Amino acid sequence: MNDQKKDLSSISLISRKSRRLPPQKSPKKRMIVNVLKVLCIVMLFCVLGAAVFGATLLAKANNTTKASYQPRSSALAAGTDANKTVEPYKDSFSILIMGIDDNSERKLGSARTDTMILVTVNPTKKKISMVSIPRDSYVKVDTSEFTGYTKINSAYTYGKEDATISTVENLLDVPINFYVTVDFDAFQQIIDALGGVEINVPVAISEANADVTKIIKLEPGLQTLNGEEALAFARTRKIDNDIKRGERQQLVVQAVIKKALKVGSITKYSSVLSSLDDHFWTDMNQDTMLQIAQSGLTNKYTFDSYSFLWTDNGTGSYVYLYQDSLDYISHKLRYSLGLDEADYRDEDGYTLDSSDGVISSKTPTTESYSSDDNSDYSDNSSDGTGSGY
Repeated sequence: MNDQKKDLSSISLISRKSRRLPPQKSPKKRMIVNVLKVLCIVMLFCVLGAAVFGATLLAKANNTTKASYQPRSSALAAGTDANKTVEPYKDSFSILIMGIDDNSERKLGSARTDTMILVTVNPTKKKISMVSIPRDSYVKVDTSEFTGYTKINSAYTYGKEDATISTVENLLDVPINFYVTVDFDAFQQIIDALGGVEINVPVAISEANADVTKIIKLEPGLQTLNGEEALAFARTRKIDNDIKRGERQQLVVQAVIKKALKVGSITKYSSVLSSLDDHFWTDMNQDTMLQIAQSGLTNKYTFDSYSFLWTDNGTGSYVYLYQDSLDYISHKLRYSLGLDEADYRDEDGYTLDSSDGVISSKTPTTESYSSDDNSDYSDNSSDGTGSGY
């Protein structure tokens, strides 16, 4: 009986203990817990938002890259595909960037390359090298539609990307792995989508816009240019010459690349992709473009820009390149691609600032032709390849 009373007493004690309230947290501790909960919820929404944004961006990128993919007919005929042989995150590669002088407003039907920039990318050295090819360079163009000497920007008229690429390869002795072609609309809209690009304008510029509907005026100094202003800055030839124009184009391309690779620009990629719809063509497939983007975002690249030494030989219309300048730039690009061994031209501080004055046989003056060459020569003065803008 006494044992039963002890057991009941123990149960009663346990029951009372179990009914005791847990110790109360201090107001400070409760506040910390609540803040942590809110932060967790915010982080969850951020993660979900990023996932949705990423999925939307990826879907948009898929649509854009599929619509823009246009392999070269020459590559298809030869059964070659750089997308299968080049791994951009570890292999050096080259891209020819072409800006054509047409858009939805102008509707020229046939176009020429207003801009040509050959770019090499070396992911091992984290270096991007580029050279602008003067649009008035007097070279041989060899296509099924035309064979003869004319301005290099006309190659696109006679055979689109295939003709332009083969002409540039013959001029520079540099293989071109990929191409990117954009029209005026894409150029302007990409820059606008990125919020403009920072450019140091050297002198006052007054230039008509692409549609020739108004005059763009720029004052000297470091400033942020919108798409229309950047295009006017890149295209004007009133302030200097075709070579300097090419240098300005390289400055704009560099500014676009640097702006696009900033973390803060990631949220603008959707707008950039939208701006490329129907204004952008390339033979890079989606995987290749993704690898290039990943390499650009994870590596800090430096830029080397080159310009040709040249003469117009008194013509005022054509550009003739000096052989030593052509050899130097060809070597620098080939060295970047691992095709040439290093030599004295690759030593720190070396630059080619002057020429011996010998014009390259690849950009011959009309006086250099003998009578035997005339069958291969065409001035094409009536084909719309004049000095242009």
